[in-house]
Amino acid sequence: MEEEDIYTKDGTVDYKGNPANKKQTGTWRSCPYIIGNEGCERLAYYGMSTNLVLYFKHRLNQHSAVATKNNQNWGGTCYITPLIGAFLADSYLGRYWTIACFSIIYIIGMTLLALSASVHGIRPRCYAEDNCNPTETQSAVAFLALYLIALGTGGIKPCVSSYGADQFDDTDEKEKKHKSSFFNWFYLSINIGALIAASVLVWVQDNVSWGWGFAIPAIAMAIAVCFFFSGSRLYRNQKPGGSPLTRLCQVLVASIRKYKVAVPADKSLLYETANAESNIKGSRKIDHTNDLSFFDKAAVEIQTDQLKGSVNPWRLCTVTQVEELKIIIRLLPIWASGIILSTVFSQMGNLFVLQGERMDTRVGHSNFRIPPASLSIFDILSVIFWVPIYDRIIVPVTRKFTGQKNGLTQLQRMGIGLFISIFAMVVAALLELERLRIVRRHNYYELKEMPMTIFWQVPQYFLLGCAEVFTIIGQLEFFYEQAPDAMRSFCMALQLTTIALGNYLSSFLVTIVTSITARNGKLGWIPDNLNYGHVHYFFWLLTVLSVLNFGAFLLIAKWYTYKRPVGTLR
Repeated sequence: MEEEDIYTKDGTVDYKGNPANKKQTGTWRSCPYIIGNEGCERLAYYGMSTNLVLYFKHRLNQHSAVATKNNQNWGGTCYITPLIGAFLADSYLGRYWTIACFSIIYIIGMTLLALSASVHGIRPRCYAEDNCNPTETQSAVAFLALYLIALGTGGIKPCVSSYGADQFDDTDEKEKKHKSSFFNWFYLSINIGALIAASVLVWVQDNVSWGWGFAIPAIAMAIAVCFFFSGSRLYRNQKPGGSPLTRLCQVLVASIRKYKVAVPADKSLLYETANAESNIKGSRKIDHTNDLSFFDKAAVEIQTDQLKGSVNPWRLCTVTQVEELKIIIRLLPIWASGIILSTVFSQMGNLFVLQGERMDTRVGHSNFRIPPASLSIFDILSVIFWVPIYDRIIVPVTRKFTGQKNGLTQLQRMGIGLFISIFAMVVAALLELERLRIVRRHNYYELKEMPMTIFWQVPQYFLLGCAEVFTIIGQLEFFYEQAPDAMRSFCMALQLTTIALGNYLSSFLVTIVTSITARNGKLGWIPDNLNYGHVHYFFWLLTVLSVLNFGAFLLIAKWYTYKRPVGTLR
């Protein structure tokens, strides 16, 4: 019995494929390599992407609205490609090899981007600081590099956080209680990487060169890969469980085929394997739930199901398989509520930067100027400030009142973040309103930087950082915990697609707003010179959408049914 206790019971194996030994693998002994990898990878990603809208505008010679749309479309793609990586990780490769393979694509893309900004012939031709005339080929090389990066990041994003959480045995309460802390510190590492990117690397891009500004992130990505491989012997690995999409389709087909079959009142009569483990590799059994009962028909056994001796999964599915589909359906409304939030967050790399570009960027009365994109460090500093406070103060205090082991439920945590994000948009709108009043009063329309310090943007960034700690970390933990065991990469990718759709929605809103407001010779809400624009109207639009989204989330959260896993794995 003591020998059994030294091995994990959640189905994880070591690098040789043997059952994972608790004393030699996983927990905090392996997590530093994963957290270090994530910190360097995020430094690389944000170092390249934080200032990208200005690279499009000033080096690729794109108008403000076009640069914003291209930046948001690329950013959106970075959060759609995780569906590819997640499918491969859950179905065939496992998380370790998916991260390893896509990291190579990532490094190739980062290297090509650095070359496209520095090598004569493929870098944009510039005659002055803001006077560049890139050829179609030069622009194409830059976008090829960016979309290789988007593909590479698609294999890493959905796997790294869930791979870190895999290092804690779900069936061991002592290990499991550390999992929530892991997500907090994991997200902190992301923001430390982003902090260096938004301060040092943005300054390099604005004051040294774009070539070096993109080369340093490529080097950081190489260091990230070294970090990851260094911990290989200590990792716990979940076995891939086969195609999750196939299993979901099997439940749909089987339940439709049996739409006339009645579901028995005694749910113990529904089909499930007799073994302690489920028939899905790497997955515990999941207890039956009463909602979405139409899909229970797929697990109702009828006479024709086993005519040939073996079970046809397109006709008869296990309760666990049915519950997998139910879990995904329940997750979708929670997932959808993250889209508007992501639209709000996407402004930090777009309209907030363009807004800051028209403000006084000097630090105090010195000649040192802070790049507008570097103001995002206050979002990062906010996260760095709030993560330890949440982990060490808010959780213990709220635990006394709620009785929850993590203080707040994941849904409560996410709801608080959504509420805080509303105020971030209100503050951004009020700031722009005041800025435009000063422009009109003193006729500052043609000034490149009007005399209002850029540090008035700090509150909107700080509020979004606070919202991130509650909502984004809450989402990471929620989607990992609620995902079926063999679909965790897929569910993490699903959570990431809210960021993609948020970027696409922002791009769509900018397109619609521009087409409606820039008619008949009018400049519209978002002209090249924002002193003539009405960006605050766009911020008010996002405020209204955020309020409606928060109301919808409260209704969805009240309806949600939590997953109930059963048994262990060896």
